[in-house]
Amino acid sequence: MNSSRPHLPETMLAAVYRGKENVVIETVPVPEIGAGELLLRVKACGVCGTDLKKIHYGLVPPPRIFGHETIGEIVRIGEGVTEWKPGQRVVINHHVPCLREDCFYCKRKAFSQCPTYKKTGTTAGFEPAGGGFAEYARVMDWCVERGTVLIPDEISDEEATFVEPLNTCLKGIELAHLQKEDTVVILGQGPIGLLFTRLATLAGARVIAIDKIEARRDMALQFGATEALSPEDDLNAEVRRLSDGRGADLVIVAVAISSVIAPAFALVRPAGKILLFAQTRLEDLITVDVGQICMLEKSLLGSYSSDITLQEKAAELIFTRKVDVRPLLTHRFPLTQIAEAFALASHPTSHSLKVVVNP
Repeated sequence: MNSSRPHLPETMLAAVYRGKENVVIETVPVPEIGAGELLLRVKACGVCGTDLKKIHYGLVPPPRIFGHETIGEIVRIGEGVTEWKPGQRVVINHHVPCLREDCFYCKRKAFSQCPTYKKTGTTAGFEPAGGGFAEYARVMDWCVERGTVLIPDEISDEEATFVEPLNTCLKGIELAHLQKEDTVVILGQGPIGLLFTRLATLAGARVIAIDKIEARRDMALQFGATEALSPEDDLNAEVRRLSDGRGADLVIVAVAISSVIAPAFALVRPAGKILLFAQTRLEDLITVDVGQICMLEKSLLGSYSSDITLQEKAAELIFTRKVDVRPLLTHRFPLTQIAEAFALASHPTSHSLKVVVNP
């Protein structure tokens, strides 16, 4: 038998989104693949806040199978695939730009606005939506070609799930032009906020981490933060004390609570920056003092999703453990308990950080 056509089951379990607040474990067909594609046996998939928003708010029509922080073992290769072979463990990036010279957005390195990027290139069935919350997932040709990363033997499946989210954080850091010795306030110290804390520390910044959960503040200090404060503290006074009275050079909003954006303007110095990272739902409206933006020259920036030019750097940081994500991996659930995984990720406890599903 050809190694590209090993015996596989005809059906598999998958967590199928059937509408707002409704995800059901179902038996569905194992995906078929075409030329240039891969079939993965999913080994781990991180639970991401963007998928949770789609489920909680019913932002997209069903049915879909979510999950995009996907790690899998290649079990089948399509015609024409020569770089990959069955048995390899890989990280899959589900959004990959076209990189064509005539692409308006790719020429400007606005990759997440490229029409090809906006197409999801991994699926476990139905409308492509990631597919990591299933036993098998299909990887389409453009993601095989430009979005597949080999995992070293010494790195666990769960660690490798952080390659894609770390890429998104790296993109935000670069967009904000973080400088050595900058004072950075990071609102929220969940898994993403802690990745930002580590990256900013590696860049030589002074990090002030803010979170309501004491255990997360303690973790922020372990990840290199200079100070870890509660929202109940006098944040304006503390930030000025730690920045020679000026205010922060950069505030990163790493929580999906848009009401914190307006107060964030008080924490940043004149001509400083506020980076929005967690506001990934359209029509999420706020009131902003535009005089702060114009007269005080404070910049309000947004950063969404990944940057393909940072793919190798993100992988290197995870695989060398310069960003050691092992302390962030607090909870693992089998696919059959995905409701519990979603509930914990949506309502974290004092001792929960990253939630991973292992089909």
